[in-house]
Amino acid sequence: MTRARQPGHLLTDRLDLRPLTPGDVDALHPIVSDPGNSRYIPEGPSESPEATRAWIERLSARWVVNGLGYWTVRLRATGEVIGIGGAERRPRFWNIYYLLDRGFWGRGYATELALAAQREAMAVEPRLPVVAWIHEENAASQAVARHLGLTDYGLREPQHWNGKPIHYWADQQPVPGEEPTSAGPPAAAGTAVTRGRHRPRRG
Repeated sequence: MTRARQPGHLLTDRLDLRPLTPGDVDALHPIVSDPGNSRYIPEGPSESPEATRAWIERLSARWVVNGLGYWTVRLRATGEVIGIGGAERRPRFWNIYYLLDRGFWGRGYATELALAAQREAMAVEPRLPVVAWIHEENAASQAVARHLGLTDYGLREPQHWNGKPIHYWADQQPVPGEEPTSAGPPAAAGTAVTRGRHRPRRG
């Protein structure tokens, strides 16, 4: 994985990962508002550009607080924006999340992105568990979680997400009585099918 000059900007083998900013709304709204891309997100697609902007503004501000967050995901080869994802710090864990345009599923981009997010989270605060909240029918994102070395610890909080069966995947077994709560969008929400494991290079 190569670290570019801009703070938080990373280059993996095929992806250009830049911290999310409000300037990315026009490129990202068609992706996050597409019902097909949001199949496994309980709250569904974004309803308007204004809603997308508000969501992005909230997420982009967390880079300043936590030193890590979600990236706008571009292809290195073309510069095309293909989605959003990364690691967000919650009170007791790192939340891995991604949503990729379905035109780019099946090429291993989700795994490449998630591995970069996992490594950055461990560099910032290695004591916190890395967690992915995944719909029980989302086999593709379950495969991504396995590439990250995460374990499925079962169903958590179905009532919190409109009755959707969301499983808790993590790299540490939850401590009884101290289980993290999702309190945000389920992780690994994209449905990109992964093929193989892409190890980011650090330059």
